[in-house]
Amino acid sequence: MSNATDAWWRSAVIYQVYIRSFADGDGDGTGDLAGLRSRLPYLAHLGVDAVWINPWYPSPLADGGYDVADYRDIHPAYGTLDEARRTIAEAHELGLRVILDIVPNHTSDQHDWFQEALAAESGSPARDRYVFRDGRGEDGALPPNDWHAAFGGPTWTRTDDGQWYLHLFAPEQPDLNWDNPEVRAEFESILRFWFDLGVDGFRIDVAHGMVKDPALPDLGLAEFSVLAVEGQENHPHWDREGIHDIFRGWRALADSYPAPRVFVAEAHVRPGRLGHYLRDDELHTAFNFDFLKCPLEAGRLREVIDRSITDLATVGAPATWVLSNHDETRHVTRYGRAYTGVRTPLRDQGHPSDRALGTRRARAAALLTLALPGGAYIYQGEELGLYEVDDLPEEALQDPTWERSGHTVRGRDGCRVPLPWSGTTPPFGFGPPGSVPWLPQPADWKSYTAEAALADPTSMLELYRTALRLRRAHPDFTGGEFRWLDAAEGVLLFERGAGLLCAINLSDRPFPLPEAPRVLLASGPLDGGLLPPDTAVWLRQD
Repeated sequence: MSNATDAWWRSAVIYQVYIRSFADGDGDGTGDLAGLRSRLPYLAHLGVDAVWINPWYPSPLADGGYDVADYRDIHPAYGTLDEARRTIAEAHELGLRVILDIVPNHTSDQHDWFQEALAAESGSPARDRYVFRDGRGEDGALPPNDWHAAFGGPTWTRTDDGQWYLHLFAPEQPDLNWDNPEVRAEFESILRFWFDLGVDGFRIDVAHGMVKDPALPDLGLAEFSVLAVEGQENHPHWDREGIHDIFRGWRALADSYPAPRVFVAEAHVRPGRLGHYLRDDELHTAFNFDFLKCPLEAGRLREVIDRSITDLATVGAPATWVLSNHDETRHVTRYGRAYTGVRTPLRDQGHPSDRALGTRRARAAALLTLALPGGAYIYQGEELGLYEVDDLPEEALQDPTWERSGHTVRGRDGCRVPLPWSGTTPPFGFGPPGSVPWLPQPADWKSYTAEAALADPTSMLELYRTALRLRRAHPDFTGGEFRWLDAAEGVLLFERGAGLLCAINLSDRPFPLPEAPRVLLASGPLDGGLLPPDTAVWLRQD
């Protein structure tokens, strides 16, 4: 097992790179490894500890790269395997660890295994790597069960020979059969391949959905649900006990390296269940979706924070904190709405947002997040204060949800618009002048570029840089000590270590700050000894 000196991940701040939208080095409109390598010094200067890179593997991009055709290579649009090696090495030289995505629930329908399965007969070893079944009804014309897919429609597609294959997401993403020993051995080999190249860990996509009930019983639901609902203690495809044996094998592999590698679970589970994935012999950390989706309300946030810390403490795991990612509406936009949480279906689109209000709240939420014990994630562009691009032209939309929903849900493209780095006109330094990004950038992003933010001491970028510097400099941030202090309704006030205070005011009236502290950092102007609404502050009582 890892010892304490290896446990950098317990308090790490990890920056998420959606590579397609991060930086374009060759001018083809798509982000790539050349662009990422050119911006690694920016990330080191920002002060993060690691970089999590969304799938960079060969893929038809039916789901933004989460439909993997080859797990041991690099998508040609992003670069080469040799460039990946250089990216890992250069990141390490700058003190940045590298975490990759692994997509074990499904492959692309263009993966060699699935193409072999389509050409094989029913009951063949090739088909047993996936979940193929005969249909129901006359001539097997009906799907094997009533499950709904994440991107709309049924979870089954019929093949030319009349059988059906399972896909919890899009038809281009056939689910693997994790009861098959060959599947298990293949993925351990894939992990070892990248670990041997120096990768420091993996974020596991759909970690809660890999194992299915072989009986494939009906669910009786009218629509897709991202997790098991109350009363479904033995859900047929979410959060099944069989997943833990797989992860124990992965952990043993990770711990076999001199500098143990780490795993981060993307596991949408009911309250109280996440710790099952983070036991000593399983995964290291997991995303905190309860915190990401929680409305910006003091009482509900405190409940989520308490539950997160308490539940994971039972297995000795740290909590993590995240405000945005590549699947959810950017929090600047969410926090400017009447309802500040994450709604279903997939996007809360069409609701008006007060951008100035959302920005003030986003600044305050950043200080709250970075002051909590455990690790934190920054989604690319949130340090620039980027908002959700809700008005992308319909012809530009590429998320599979748009088509699968019959053009009723616009999908996730609005949070994936390529980053603005410099200049006053598109592509804003994302690519060379004259290049056209794969999604159009708003004209007013000229005020949101990294170049503009670096020249403004009051910018969101400067707030993040200062917060990350202070987080590293003060030992009180690194331990697990955390105590709530009394505060007015709508205000969260807590202490880390010995005298390091954080307050966030989510009420509609100013809050009197504790007497005689030293202000380390505030998300906005303070009013003498008062903390204004929608503002957070870090204080030091010497």
